[in-house]
Amino acid sequence: MILTPDGLEALRSQLIVSCQAYPGEPMRDPRTTGQVAASAVIGGAAAVRVQGLADVQFARAAVEVPVIGLWKDGHDGVFITPTLRHALAVANAGAHLVAIDGTRRPRPDGLSLKQTVDGIHAESQALVMADCGSFADAVAAVEAGVDLIGTTLAGYTGERPKTEGPDLELIAEIAGAGLGKPLIAEGRIHTPAQARQALDAGAFAVVVGTAITHPASITGWFKDALDA
Repeated sequence: MILTPDGLEALRSQLIVSCQAYPGEPMRDPRTTGQVAASAVIGGAAAVRVQGLADVQFARAAVEVPVIGLWKDGHDGVFITPTLRHALAVANAGAHLVAIDGTRRPRPDGLSLKQTVDGIHAESQALVMADCGSFADAVAAVEAGVDLIGTTLAGYTGERPKTEGPDLELIAEIAGAGLGKPLIAEGRIHTPAQARQALDAGAFAVVVGTAITHPASITGWFKDALDA
């Protein structure tokens, strides 16, 4: 399956589930990622988002919905699919969409965001999702030619405060600007009510990760409530 920009319409108002585990955790296994992704699709996920080349490959084999792939390399600064090399590796692993750092910060390989996006489009069949941290990031990403913009990095780049839940103000601001690209709400969406709020604020689709696919965090939330 090749996903085209027109094909993104199938994701409108839908749920995308991020299936990721952190290094050192019991679930940090590409086979497990594929199983979690398949379970999410049974529950209604219209697409899945996974981290790591092997995870992309296993997810592609496990589901028949679009796979958004990324490669985290490092922990600070630009580390979400930070270079064109990373992006092409994710595309070659089978991702229908490649999620990259979509901020205006310098990239490790010295390429501009536009050069990175152009390279992905020229050398693969994957679409590009820009993980943004601010309104200015979103504008710059659209100008660079990305296919989707996301609020993934809102609250993590120093441009905006880290909100308790999703950054609804940013979602509304980007949606209201009519930038012409689908806006994906992502980041700190922990309840069904918050997912609905993000959609109502103008998001094209909503990504939920931790609240669905990270048992350690979910367990901690319940434990903290009981201990309070």
